[in-house]
Amino acid sequence: MLGFFKKITQLKSEKKLTKDSLEELLLEADIAYEIIEEIIYYLPPQDEVKKDDLRRVMSSYFIYKDKKTFDPDTPFVELILGVNGAGKTTTIAKLANLYKSKGESVILGACDTFRAGAIEQLRLWSEKIAVPIVATKQGHDPSAVAFDTISSALAKKIDHVILDTAGRLQNQTNLANELSKIVRISQKAYEKAPHRKILILDGTQGNAALSQAKAFNDILKLDGVIITKLDGTPKGGALFGVARELELPILYIGVGESMKDLVEFDPDKFLDDLMDAIFE
Repeated sequence: MLGFFKKITQLKSEKKLTKDSLEELLLEADIAYEIIEEIIYYLPPQDEVKKDDLRRVMSSYFIYKDKKTFDPDTPFVELILGVNGAGKTTTIAKLANLYKSKGESVILGACDTFRAGAIEQLRLWSEKIAVPIVATKQGHDPSAVAFDTISSALAKKIDHVILDTAGRLQNQTNLANELSKIVRISQKAYEKAPHRKILILDGTQGNAALSQAKAFNDILKLDGVIITKLDGTPKGGALFGVARELELPILYIGVGESMKDLVEFDPDKFLDDLMDAIFE
């Protein structure tokens, strides 16, 4: 998020913040115009914008109806979705490493049997972070991989199952059919699976990533979002778009390239840092 906050700080030109200057500032930070209009509408009528008022209005975008939690008595199954290039495979590795650092066991399922090299890439990550993987050959049925991975987790009492999926363009009907089948077959292995369907979005795309998010949410009702590559981009304002349009929790954000650079998204800290960038 450093790029986002740095850009806002650089854009500030006056100590007193008015609604006009706030609008310009938020537009430059890649917050969608309709969201900016909403924010300004719900501020008090005076022209000068106060820090507490702005924080209160902006915090409303990060209030979620429900956030699923890990049940330690069962394997927690997560289906990871996203287009190629969003950082999906790397994020899976970071997520597995995060669980492992908490003392929890993890198994990976290489269900992207479509893209050449996807299976090998995930296998290399599994070796690097020392977690088991269930994989087959390119072109094989990804649903069978999901079934075998979940079955293995049940038999070995593994805490977390993370299933990779193909990242073809979201407007392909065959992708929708494939993802729906993976969910259906996963439920045959374990009726509660998958517990979470998580979309990986590239933070450098800003609001352009919203169309991807909506398309995937139409295919499978999503449970959360992970936004990657936020360390160097000034487009962090897209977080508001994801929160508003999908009403889904942003679970984690990627803030660097190392295995430790996947952090749980904390709306309060994000808003505090944003307010500091705008007002301090």
